Amino acid sequence: MAFYETWQLRARFAEALSAMYGEEVPAYITLVEVSQDVNKRYMEAVGATAERLGTIDRVTAERHGAIRVGSPREMGQVARVFAAFGMYPVGFYDLREAAKSSVPVVSTAFRPTDREELAKNPFRVFTSMLATDDPRFFSKELQERLKRFIDSRTIFSDELLEMAARAEAQKGLDEADAATFIELATAAFKLNDEAIDDEWYRELENISAVAADIGGVRFTHINHLTPRVFDIDDLYASMEAKGVTMIDEIQGPPAWDGPDILLRQTSFRALDEERTFRFRDGSVGPGALRVRFGEVEQRGIALSPKGRELYDWMISETDEKLRAGETPTRDEAAQEVWKANLPNTERGLREEGLAYFTYEPVDGAEVAPGEYRVEQLIDAGAVRAEPIVYEDFLPRSAAGIFQSNLKTAGTRDNQQQGADYDIAVMSQIIGREIKEPFELYREQEAESLERLAKDLGVKVIPTPAVANNA
Repeated sequence: MAFYETWQLRARFAEALSAMYGEEVPAYITLVEVSQDVNKRYMEAVGATAERLGTIDRVTAERHGAIRVGSPREMGQVARVFAAFGMYPVGFYDLREAAKSSVPVVSTAFRPTDREELAKNPFRVFTSMLATDDPRFFSKELQERLKRFIDSRTIFSDELLEMAARAEAQKGLDEADAATFIELATAAFKLNDEAIDDEWYRELENISAVAADIGGVRFTHINHLTPRVFDIDDLYASMEAKGVTMIDEIQGPPAWDGPDILLRQTSFRALDEERTFRFRDGSVGPGALRVRFGEVEQRGIALSPKGRELYDWMISETDEKLRAGETPTRDEAAQEVWKANLPNTERGLREEGLAYFTYEPVDGAEVAPGEYRVEQLIDAGAVRAEPIVYEDFLPRSAAGIFQSNLKTAGTRDNQQQGADYDIAVMSQIIGREIKEPFELYREQEAESLERLAKDLGVKVIPTPAVANNA
């Protein structure tokens, strides 16, 4: 009987979720089709260099999903399910602080961490947990009711969790078990048609639509699935041309004539979805919710801590330009800031230690014994540099998309002291260490330098990104 390795389970899981979500949100199918058209056009226009940040096969297959859970117990359980697919927690994101609207969640992302695993299938799921203990959003009395409601539900069955543990231990499953496991895992994130308590849901919705989507129903669901494109500006225009309403702007870095960095994201606006409600008088009838949307992303180069500090500063400068009325649009303001402060070549990023790369010897390359900087070896034609793709997320961008799809801003009491969450607290909740994205990227570059030195038989001086961020 065939045995499905972890990455194969992950690929099948991503495909199953995509098929299910396409049935639930038909506009997602349109988004995928347009994304494929955009990537094809980009490949035809740019050629082989289009694949510098990922092959067309990887980019076409690539997805990230988003889900929301309500408690530490549920977060720990979802971590066990994702571990069976070789997806581990990376990064901590506090959307409570990143959004102007009421978004009372803290998040991490579950994804492969090994370079080869990412190349096989880079499926990742941005996972948010409701911060029910934060008094800025929930009174003590409401906290207690929320906890009781969430504690009373079961999202992940014992059978699913048992199979997940076995799949993680065995690093895969045989054919029959794999099919059952994929079916159970996919069903856990399916939109449920159980009647929703209208009064309870609306009470939470007045505070936050995100809180209602998490704590106002008895099940979780895929909030969005995100294809990846090479040219998000083309995608945005193409979707609008098809009559699909997009959010007001693309989140993240602007379009400019230098290297793509980090992550650009946008989405079509959340659509009304018919649901069944149970009303105060006991009657059951139809209603509509608007919580799910179609997101798309364009990934760039991973930045070092120094590069990320510069990025955050440039975002602040862009905000200041807008407040001062110096430029009419955010994109124009950002382009000016980017051109003035960010190197417009990959070499510039490398030399200033702003971004991460891997280094490989060119076939047949020979150099004399000695000590070299990588740029010397690149100039000599002995080494090529490959940018490391940013595999993670930006809290402001994630919050911006959440916020753009909310009907109202909700409420929050900023006179209260917020509940404390950080990467250490979230690691305890999950029961697994959350990796810092910077550490993973730095390790990848450092390992490539070690291999390079060994392959060429020379000493390679650590790059600024490795040396300055040790």
